[in-house]
Amino acid sequence: MKTKFIALAAVIASTSFVSTPVAADDQLAMTICSYVAADSRNNLRKVLTDNRVRLSSVYNSVVCDGLPLVRHAIKHNANETAEFMLKQLSSSVVAASGDAEWAQSNGFAASPVINAIKERAAI
Repeated sequence: MKTKFIALAAVIASTSFVSTPVAADDQLAMTICSYVAADSRNNLRKVLTDNRVRLSSVYNSVVCDGLPLVRHAIKHNANETAEFMLKQLSSSVVAASGDAEWAQSNGFAASPVINAIKERAAI
């Protein structure tokens, strides 16, 4: 019984040092998602600057909880961060996104981000 416990402890100890590597892109996406959800515009700006990445270049590839970044911000009531992101995106991307319609049909009609979307997209 004691040898089984020692063997199990050895296996657990040896596997605790083995970790699966996280790709840099995945880590950056997770960081962006967490800053958007926390409505931390300054931290989002800093992580983009530190990684020398433009929001417009990663916007279509970053998905947070199955939602695009602006929708993720609306869902988490991250108004300042959503408005920052909208300013970084081209008006054609904002117009084609359908974020305003999504927000209204999913119970976020009172979100101030909808007005910012409409202004940016010139809807």
